[in-house]
Amino acid sequence: MKVPESYSPNERWSEDTYLGTDLCLTTDTMKSDNEQESETGLQLLRHDRCKTSEALDEREKVKHNDEMQKRGDQYCQDGERKKQTLAEIVSVSTTKGVFHQLLLTSAVLLLAAACGMPIGYSAVLLPQLYNTNDSLAIDIEMGSWIASVHSLATPIGSFASGPIMDRWGRRPALLLAIVPLFTGWVFLATASSHFLLLLGRVVAGISVGLIAAPAQVLLAEIAEPRLRGLLIGAPFVSYSLGILLVYALGSQYHWREVAWGGTVLPLLSFVALFFAPESPVWLARNDYPERASKALTWLRGCPTQAKQELNKLIERFEEEQQQNNGHPSRFWRSLGETSIIKPLIIINAFHVLQILSGTYLVVFYAVDIISDLGGSNINSIQAAVLTAIVRLAFTFLYCFLLLIMPRRMMVTLSGLGSGLSCVAIAAFMYVRIGETKTHLDTYVAAVLILVYIGSNTGFMTMPGIMIGELLPAKIRGQIAGYLFTIFNLLLFGVAKGFPYAKQLLKTQGLFLVFGCASFAATLLLYLMLPETKGRTLHDIEDYFQQRNWLWVSRKRDEEEKSVATNGKQSMSND
Repeated sequence: MKVPESYSPNERWSEDTYLGTDLCLTTDTMKSDNEQESETGLQLLRHDRCKTSEALDEREKVKHNDEMQKRGDQYCQDGERKKQTLAEIVSVSTTKGVFHQLLLTSAVLLLAAACGMPIGYSAVLLPQLYNTNDSLAIDIEMGSWIASVHSLATPIGSFASGPIMDRWGRRPALLLAIVPLFTGWVFLATASSHFLLLLGRVVAGISVGLIAAPAQVLLAEIAEPRLRGLLIGAPFVSYSLGILLVYALGSQYHWREVAWGGTVLPLLSFVALFFAPESPVWLARNDYPERASKALTWLRGCPTQAKQELNKLIERFEEEQQQNNGHPSRFWRSLGETSIIKPLIIINAFHVLQILSGTYLVVFYAVDIISDLGGSNINSIQAAVLTAIVRLAFTFLYCFLLLIMPRRMMVTLSGLGSGLSCVAIAAFMYVRIGETKTHLDTYVAAVLILVYIGSNTGFMTMPGIMIGELLPAKIRGQIAGYLFTIFNLLLFGVAKGFPYAKQLLKTQGLFLVFGCASFAATLLLYLMLPETKGRTLHDIEDYFQQRNWLWVSRKRDEEEKSVATNGKQSMSND
C-alpha cells in the first residue's frame, strides 16, 4: 500500500474513503527484524527506484541507489514520519485472524445470552409463585420487589467493573463476574424463603452490571476496524436471545428447573473465556509486550501486522507518559481534557435522550401500551413474545448494517424512523379519542408499535458502540463502568416514574415525548458523532484532539490548519 508522505492523521477525517492494507506476508517471505525496519522506510521508494535505475548507466545507477538508500534510512530514523505512517495503517486480518476474532466474540455472546436470562426470569417466576399453595407464595408487593431488585443491583456491578477491568484486565473481569451470576442462579434454584429469592436476584443483578462494560470494551479492543461495529453490536442480539430462551423454558418447566438451566450458559462462557487471550490494548499499556504480541498475532493471523499494531499501541502509551513526565495519566485529571470531555458529552447526552425516546420503556410496559393503543382484547403473553421477536430480528439486522453502512447514516435513519412512528402513534390515538375500539384499531396499533420498535432498535445498539469506540484507551476501562452506572440509574428512575407520567400525559402524550426525544437524539449525533466505520481506535482519539466540536466543521478546521501550515512554509522559504 502506498501512503503519501503528506497524509496527516487529521486529513484522514476530511475524506470519505476508508483506508485498507494488504501488508500481511507469509511466514516464508517474512524479513528479519532489521530488514523489516528498512522495508518500512523503503517500501514507498522501491518501485520508482527500480524503474529509474534501468535507464541509467552504471555510474549514475550507483549514485541514484545511494541517494535512495540515504532517503530510506532517513525515513526510518525520522520518528515523526514513522509514527505518521503507522497511524495510517488500518488493521486487516487474515482469514484465520477473522475466525479467531469471531471465536472470541462467540465466547462473549454466550455470556451476553446468560445476562439476558435473569432479565426475563421474573416473567417466568412471578406467575408460578402467584398461583401456588406452598410457603413461597407471594403477594403483589413481594412480586414487585422480586421483579425490580435486579435493576437496583445492576448499577452496583457497573460501578465496580471499571476499576476491576482496569486493574486486572478485561478477561479476568469477565471471569470474575461469571461467579456471582452462577451463584445467583443456584440461590434461586434452591431458595427456601423469600429472602433467598431476593438474594439470588440481587447477586445476579450485580453480575450483569459487572459484565456489561468489560464485554463491550474487550470486543472493541480485539476487533479490527472493518469488523468492530458488527462485533460490538452482536451482544445485543445474544442478550435478546437470552430473554427469549428463558421465556421458552418457563413455558415448559417449573421455575426451579429453569433456574438450574440458567447455570449452563455461565459455565460454558467461563470455559470459553478461560482459554481466550487478554485484550492486547490492556497488555500493551500494562507492560506485557510479549503477551500483547502473542494476542495480536492470534487475533490478526499475521505476525507482521501484529508487530506494526503493537508498535503503535506502545507509541501511543509512551506519548501519554511523556506528556505526564513519564508517569501514566491520572484518571480524574484526564477528565478535564477537551479530547475526553467531547466523547463524554456525546455519550451521556445520548443516554438521556435514548431513554426518553422509549427504547427500554416500551420493553418494560409493552403490554400496557399496546392495550391502550388497541383495546383490552390482547393476549399479554403473545404481545410480549411478539415484541421480543421483532426487537431480536431488528437487532440482528442492525448488526449487519453496522458492517456495511456508515454509523452516522444508520443512526440517522433509525432516529428519523423512530420519531416519525411515534408522531404517527400519537396522532392515531388523538384521532380515536372517545371512539369505540375495534379489531382494526388493534391491528393498526400493533403495526405502528412494531414499526416503532424496529426503528428504535438502532438506538439500543449505539451506547455500547460509542463506549467501545469513542473513549480514549487511557480511561476506557475506568470510565466505561461509571457510564453504565449512570445509565442504569437513569433508566431505573425513568422506568419507576413512567406510570405517573402516563397518568399525567396519557399514552398519546408519552409518544409525543418519545418522538421529540428521538428527533433530538438524531440531531445530536448528526452534529457531533464522528464517522467511526473503518477507522482505527487511534484515529478516533486523534479526531477528538482537534479543535472542532461539530463533525460538520471538521473540514473547515482542516482548511484553516492547512492555510496556516502553508503560510509558515512560505515565510520560511522567503
